[in-house]
Amino acid sequence: MSEDAAKIRLIMELRQSGIKDTRVLSAVERVPREEFVLGTFVDQAYENTALPIQQGQTISQPYVVAFMTEVLEVGERMKVLEIGTGSGYQAAVLSRLCRRVYTVERYRSLLQQAERRFQRLGYHNITTRYGDGGLGWPEQAPFERIMVTAAADQLPQALTDQLAVGGILIIPLGRGIMGQSVVRIRRTEEGFEQDDLLPVRFVPLVAGTAEAENR
Repeated sequence: MSEDAAKIRLIMELRQSGIKDTRVLSAVERVPREEFVLGTFVDQAYENTALPIQQGQTISQPYVVAFMTEVLEVGERMKVLEIGTGSGYQAAVLSRLCRRVYTVERYRSLLQQAERRFQRLGYHNITTRYGDGGLGWPEQAPFERIMVTAAADQLPQALTDQLAVGGILIIPLGRGIMGQSVVRIRRTEEGFEQDDLLPVRFVPLVAGTAEAENR
């Protein structure tokens, strides 16, 4: 099957799985996933499955990327914070939908590879930082939208603090691979509202940076 045919099949599968937002579907269609996977998995780039990347991390299943992006309700003038750059694929999808993406990664090698991809593919509205994602990016707060692409045991206080009133935070919450759920947090004038949306399996959100662990 050709790459174009595989991409069309994937978009049709996402539609059939309930992804309705045409802006999200268009963003997934326009981002070349084959540029974000390891060379040995290029032939699987448009299969609806998660794939391994370096440092024991993964590039998420396209359905999960599309679902989390859809429920984030991203507007074209918004400033979005992403925690967990990984391969850069989710940030690239978000960048097609908003004004600017700020993305934080705890593995320097992953971040450098993602930065090279962003530059090569012309994603100039993505700003990157090497650091502890659980701390967010306070200098750029508040954010209208925040997406976390690793699972936390509980909501990181720093991230809820950096969410604008009226904003939405999407995060996988739960202990262990089998107990996780994508959660949507809305910040209101009175506080926070939480909705559990989808069972998932994500790598854990870990405090600190990878280099700090090796000292």
